Amino acid sequence: MKRKSQEVKDAENEPLIRSFRDYLRLEKSLSPNSILAYNSDIVNFFIFLKKQNGKGLCDVTLEDLQEFMAELYDKKVDVRSQARIVSGLKAFYDFLLFEGKITKSPTELLDGPKLGMHLPDVLSIPEIEAIIGAIDLSSDEGHRNKAIIEVLYGCGLRVSELVNLKISCLHFNEELISVIGKGDKERIVPIGQSARKAIGFYMEDRDKIIPKKGCEDILFLNRRGGKLSREMIFIIIKKLVAAAGIKKNVSPHTFRHSFASHLVDGGADLRAVQEMLGHESITTTEIYTHLNKDYIRETMQLFHPRYK
Repeated sequence: MKRKSQEVKDAENEPLIRSFRDYLRLEKSLSPNSILAYNSDIVNFFIFLKKQNGKGLCDVTLEDLQEFMAELYDKKVDVRSQARIVSGLKAFYDFLLFEGKITKSPTELLDGPKLGMHLPDVLSIPEIEAIIGAIDLSSDEGHRNKAIIEVLYGCGLRVSELVNLKISCLHFNEELISVIGKGDKERIVPIGQSARKAIGFYMEDRDKIIPKKGCEDILFLNRRGGKLSREMIFIIIKKLVAAAGIKKNVSPHTFRHSFASHLVDGGADLRAVQEMLGHESITTTEIYTHLNKDYIRETMQLFHPRYK
């Protein structure tokens, strides 16, 4: 019976781990090496659970996580690797929370070594304009793809929020959209003229598509009337970035980082940016102030004769 129960847990956990890889690539914009490392860490944690108590990944407590980290310490795993593992565990349980598999993350109080802050890649305004300029508006998906980029950058949406965006959540008279984010929490985000205009042109094309059942209210559709996948958005962006001749590693999440960074660079109130991004903690949003300070410092180093 115990073996049967473990087989059931294995069957439940393995698809979660596979889906987590897609989440890291599309939502978190991690490099292939980071994805491989995070995936390996979660697999090792699952193996640890099987040996310890046979729990599934969705049944984990803070104590289970702390025991796992204690074992790593006993094995003399270096501090940098421990920090990465904690980061991977937090990302995994954020993913489970996002997917509705759990109601609260067991990693909330999990501490790890502090190794400094990773600043995300951002696009410059000319680079964003080059990507938009690379869109062939004469193609069948041209206006749709332009609307996708304008909404990603203009509203700072996560890719999952974009693909689930509904027509009924567009409030153009108020210049706002309603977004359903992590944990099914709704937030209101302003939408600018460029994005509204792009959506208006796209709607003329969308009206010619017959939506599949259940997709009638979904804004962005594929040519068969179905909802676009996160993977498809990733592919669209990769093609446009290549066409624009940009060499950076750009994903859907890069536009969200650029949205926040450009607002903070322009002097936007951090609390307002936090609300628009849907961050629960202001600490998460504060990374963009560090990004801004680094840019200022680099500018001084490059151009001021007395700085050095």
